[in-house]
Parts: sequence; C-alpha cells; structure tokens
Amino acid sequence: MASPPHVPNTERRPIDWFLAPVQRFLRVEAMGGLLLLGCTVLAMAWANSPWHESYEHFWHTYLTLGFGDFKIKLSLAHFVNDGLMAIFFFVVGLEIKREILVGELASFRKAAVPIAAAVGGMVVPALIYFAINPSGNDSDGWAIPMATDIAFAVGIMAILGRRVPLALKVFVTALAIVDDLGAVLVIAFFYSDGIAMQALVSALALLAIAFVLGRLGVRAPLVYAVIGFFMWNNLLTSGVHATIGGVLLAFTIPSKVRIKGARFAHFARESIDNFEESGGSVDDIMTNPDAQHSVHGLELACEHVQTPLRRLEHILHPWVAFVIMPIFALANAGIYLGAGFGNAVGSGVGAGIGFGLVLGKPIGVALFTLLAVKTGLGDLPKGATWRQVIGAGFLAGIGFTMSLFIANLAFRTADEKDLLLIAKAGILCGSLIAGIVGFVMLYRSKPADDSTGSER
Repeated sequence: MASPPHVPNTERRPIDWFLAPVQRFLRVEAMGGLLLLGCTVLAMAWANSPWHESYEHFWHTYLTLGFGDFKIKLSLAHFVNDGLMAIFFFVVGLEIKREILVGELASFRKAAVPIAAAVGGMVVPALIYFAINPSGNDSDGWAIPMATDIAFAVGIMAILGRRVPLALKVFVTALAIVDDLGAVLVIAFFYSDGIAMQALVSALALLAIAFVLGRLGVRAPLVYAVIGFFMWNNLLTSGVHATIGGVLLAFTIPSKVRIKGARFAHFARESIDNFEESGGSVDDIMTNPDAQHSVHGLELACEHVQTPLRRLEHILHPWVAFVIMPIFALANAGIYLGAGFGNAVGSGVGAGIGFGLVLGKPIGVALFTLLAVKTGLGDLPKGATWRQVIGAGFLAGIGFTMSLFIANLAFRTADEKDLLLIAKAGILCGSLIAGIVGFVMLYRSKPADDSTGSER
C-alpha cells in the first residue's frame, strides 16, 4: 500500500491523540498482513476455546436487510463472503484494470513473465490436487490450491525490506493480480449454480448501464455504488456468484483525467495566487468568499486531475486491507484442532491442497518463469536470482483468504461440511509451511540495493 501524501502541519485536535497510533499503524505496508494474521489466530483461538459453539452460532446468525417488499436475508457468514467480498473483488477489478492500462500488464514484454508465472502457479497445483483426488466430491476442490493471498505475500516481502529486490516485489504483485483474475474466471465458470436467466439478464442490463455512463464520463462514485448494489442483488439470485459483479463493475469505472498535468499545475498556481491576493492567508477563510472560491476551484481541479479508478482504489484499499479481509479471516479461519485434525490434513482433500500450495506453487511459478525467460518472452526480475524467484513462488503458495473463499464455494452443501473443514485444515497447514519456507529463502538471500533493485 502506498504511503499517504505529505500534509502540511495543521492545528492538532483532541481526537488526534487517539488517531495518531492508528495512522502510524496504517502507514506500514506489512500491517495489513499482520492484522490478517492476528484475526486468523483470534478465530482459531475462539473456535478451539470452551466457547467454540458460539463461534458457529455467531457467524450463522441470520440478518434481514431491506425495505417494504425488498428484503435480503443472509447469515453473517454469507454477508461477509457474498457481500463484503464483493467489495474486495471490486478493488481487485480496479487493480487489474489499472495494471492493464498503465502497470506491469500494460505491454506484452512486461506482462509475459508474471502472466506465465501465474499460469504455472495455477496449473501445477490443480494437477497435483487432481492426481490425489481424481474423482468424486473430493475432486470439486481442485481450484483451492491455485489461489495466492496477495496481502500475506506482499506483507512478508515488506517485512524483509531490502533483502527482496524491488523488481521481485513488483513481479509477485503482478503475479498475484493475474492469479486473482484467474480465480475470478474459475469462480464464474466452475463454481456458479444453475443460472436464473431473468436475474442474470437484469444484472447484465445494469452492467451495460454502468458501462454507458462510464463512456459518457459520469464520475460520481454514488452512481456506480447504487448500480453495483442492485447488480449484486440480481447476481445473488441468478446463480452466478455475486462477487463476480464487483470485478465486472470495476471495469466500467472511468480511467481518464479531465485536466492534464500541465494545465492543472497552471490552474493550481493561479488558484493559490488568487487565494493569497484575496487575503486568505491572513483572514478567517469562513468570512472571505473570494478565498473560499479559490479553495473550491483548487479542490475541483485536484479531483479532475485524478482518474475515478485511481481515486476509488486509493479510498477503498485501506478498508479492504484493514477491515474486510480481517473480518473474512474471523468468519472463515476458525478451524477446530481436535484429535482428527492430523487425519484431516493427511486425507485426500487435505493432502491435495497442502501439496498443491507447498510444492505446486513454487514448482509452477519457477518452471513457467524459466520457460518464459528461455523462450525470450521476457526477462527475469531485475536484481533477482533464481533462488529468490523460487522463494517468491513459495510465498505465492500462501493461499489462505482466496483459498478459503474458493473452498466455501467448492464444498458449500450440508453434505460437504466435513470436506470444507478438511479443506480449511489443508489450507492452514499448506499456507503456513509455504510462507515459512518462502520467508527463510528470501531472508537468507543477499540484500538488494533499493536504488537499482539489484543485489549487492
């Protein structure tokens, strides 16, 4: 997460004494992953405490939201997994669109290696899972070890600091974004129920309206929020998983500025000059309409020099990293570590997920990266060694939140409740082992030079 912009010294408010530690916490890039880890531990402790029954009872408490004849009734767990996660996937969609337009996926040569690595990191774990679970209900979990948890992966690299070349951090981030896109496609095509066409057509009509409004230059977030809510509700009843709507809606958000950089700089200087000439620098601005006019103009210019896509991503990213993902972990990571836990990890589903994450991810990432580099499609991340690429592959094996999400879709029926618990055990152990191995491999590598991204 990018650090917040510098703000001039302001008058200190009483609330700042309480907010300052929180703001310092949010500025540290690794804190999203650490908070996620903390909520995971809390969920595990709750699920294994004398009050473990309250864990299941709490998350399966039903809530009804609505007005008049329009009502939505879901359990707390479903509100988290189908509702809050739709916002998460909306931010994922914004990130994918940005990377395609101006980021690491903007050109074929820049995108080739992370795309190849992501494909390898999805295909090989799925094949390992299928080799262990070739048929029956167990085989439905084939996509679970394909996922990468970007929060944990990026958080660990942030903790490692200069031991990880900058280019390798960018590589893993791009890989994880492509992995998220792959997860979205898998969910859309393989984990959707029977389709209710009327609801699906209504959702697509709303998506078309959002697309037209985006092309017309409508930039108000509230407009897209209203469309997105009703689109989400239609998808919820259509059989297509509701979170897909978040990604689709993100691609309709405008990505163009209304004021070019040079024009903005000229206007900003002119507004500041007018502000000073009107006496705004010495008088109370509340009694100075000319100064207020200058500030309002500058405020609009600041809004128009940014794209709605980037502004929404900047606003929502902290909410996703520090609220939505921790709540998701609390709702889904409560695994009972009873006498059968070891057997669960060693069962077909548990072993398929564990080996997929711990072995399939690094093998797939390294092998497909090697093929992309050797065939001339792209280059190895600058300053990175093959050992570090393999270490990054292990970090990509931290499936956790995305793997838990897909597990809930793969084993969603009452008859598959035991398989879901086994899958969670495999995800927990596989992600933990992959994360530790990846951390150790990268920690023992040589520090990188931040200015060049190369090793010393």
